[in-house]
Amino acid sequence: MRNAIVLAAGKGTRMKSELSKLMHPIIDRPMLGYILDALRAVHTERIVIVVGYQAQSIMDAYPECEFAMQMPQLGTGHAVMQCTQLKEAKGQTVVINGDGPCITPETLEKLFKANENASLTLLTSVLEDGAHYGRIVRNEQGNVMEIVEAKDCTDKQKEIKEINAGMYCFNNEDLFENLDKLQTNNAQNEYYLTDMVKILSSQGKRVNGMVIEDRDEVMGINDCLELNKAYEWMTSRINTEWMKKGVQIIDSKRTVIGKDVKIGHDVIIHPNVEITGNTVIDDYVEICSNSTIINSYIGKHVCIDNSKIENGTIQEGKKIGPFEYIKENGLNIKNV
Repeated sequence: MRNAIVLAAGKGTRMKSELSKLMHPIIDRPMLGYILDALRAVHTERIVIVVGYQAQSIMDAYPECEFAMQMPQLGTGHAVMQCTQLKEAKGQTVVINGDGPCITPETLEKLFKANENASLTLLTSVLEDGAHYGRIVRNEQGNVMEIVEAKDCTDKQKEIKEINAGMYCFNNEDLFENLDKLQTNNAQNEYYLTDMVKILSSQGKRVNGMVIEDRDEVMGINDCLELNKAYEWMTSRINTEWMKKGVQIIDSKRTVIGKDVKIGHDVIIHPNVEITGNTVIDDYVEICSNSTIINSYIGKHVCIDNSKIENGTIQEGKKIGPFEYIKENGLNIKNV
């Protein structure tokens, strides 16, 4: 069984917004939505979101998930302690921060598989300069023994280039059997989930470190600059995949395509185009500059010029625009 705990209780003060950090949008959905999509793509059966600040807004947006309340917020270990509904669950449990929308299903699948014969597998990254990140300390067999915070590192440990990327996959029974061993004897007086590495390894349990190839995939978002970086990463990744499949995107930096969009072959997309929602673009379509398409079906051999189409169906061979706005608010799709 696959479970997940998504940490989403913080306000994110550096966003300088009253909106919960996790509800800030990237392209066409909140950043939290990308994480949930990735978890579902690898068949995660139970997803528990740990909420706190503006909890109701998150609960309203994702009613299909389970929730745990963390008030007050006393660290990552404390957040996991609140997920008592998973205490008797079997299988594996991923613990992931809610502000990391760039994680892919492929990486999550590798993480689950890497932990099949271990107590804990954590994602790591290799940096030339470990800076303020916690260092991964391994034994001679390559097993992870502990994570040492940068401020606590010896001079030799500071030379370690492998750092903690902040995502974990636990054997669920091992996780909940040892949570009560976490202590708050640190500068923040909080329960750190990273302490589970030393707790489990000291019991002779296997702790793996899985190096992630693309460091940006686990980037955390703390302010609007980092939100923009994630937006650029996401749009670039989606556009690159479509170009590999034969879609001609004239200027990929000025084209936005949502992750649920489907596009046929021999399609040309000009600059300053945005296509989002459950849109389907059929074959031989040309979308000219300054067009927006939302939740619509565009038939074969259609040309859309400087127009907006929302919840519409454009029949094969039609030319739309310039300067048309086609919107259907009712249950029936409007044919044009």
